[in-house]
Amino acid sequence: MRAASLLKFLPHPSSLTRTPSSSSLPPFTPNFNQPSNFPAIFSKIRVSAMSTAANLGNSREFALSSSSRLKIQQGDITQWSVDGSSDAIVNAANERMLGGGGVDGAIHRAAGTELKKACYKVPEVRPGVRCPTGEARITPGFRLPAAHVIHTVGPIYDVDKNPEALLKNAYKNSLLVAKENNIQYIAFPAISCGVYRYPYDEAANIAISTVKEFANDFKEVYFILFSDDIYNVWLEKAEALVGN
Repeated sequence: MRAASLLKFLPHPSSLTRTPSSSSLPPFTPNFNQPSNFPAIFSKIRVSAMSTAANLGNSREFALSSSSRLKIQQGDITQWSVDGSSDAIVNAANERMLGGGGVDGAIHRAAGTELKKACYKVPEVRPGVRCPTGEARITPGFRLPAAHVIHTVGPIYDVDKNPEALLKNAYKNSLLVAKENNIQYIAFPAISCGVYRYPYDEAANIAISTVKEFANDFKEVYFILFSDDIYNVWLEKAEALVGN
């Protein structure tokens, strides 16, 4: 069943409640400033996960500039990585940053319980809100093949005011956080295009137009898109906005 037809079975986002996932893994307190202190098992898991990243599906490449490439790729963003040190995936999170459904839940499950612990340490800007809509925060990737996770919150299309500006800010602030942390390779999902119901064509236009503003700041910018519908829309929009 195609992703677009599945949306009618999903609950309206304003009625959603999300409960953090649990795990039986033993507790581990990471030292963010000294990744070499991670237990050896995490290195082994990371290498294993990186070996599966090549299993991502269809892909098209575009030149953003002479030094930067845009890649539209179909697959699972939790499997993506380039070098495991200067790469980051973007998580379409909620304001609590404690996991949820869709790509958010998938990233938390793949990263392990350490990601949730790291998110707990992000200061709340107001009760229950660690990352307001349109802003971005960064954590390590833990058991993900990518080294970092940049968490951003996209707008709910038919609930939030001025969703266009909020979605642009979600992409722009993710790219700014990546740049500040010397990320060279970054991968985005289609932010707000799941239960937040952002129209694909409008979302793709905002996403790719915003990435173009950072054409000289990254070696490669990816969109890793799970469904055929979203992949095809992003591909068409990249051809129209970037060409080549």
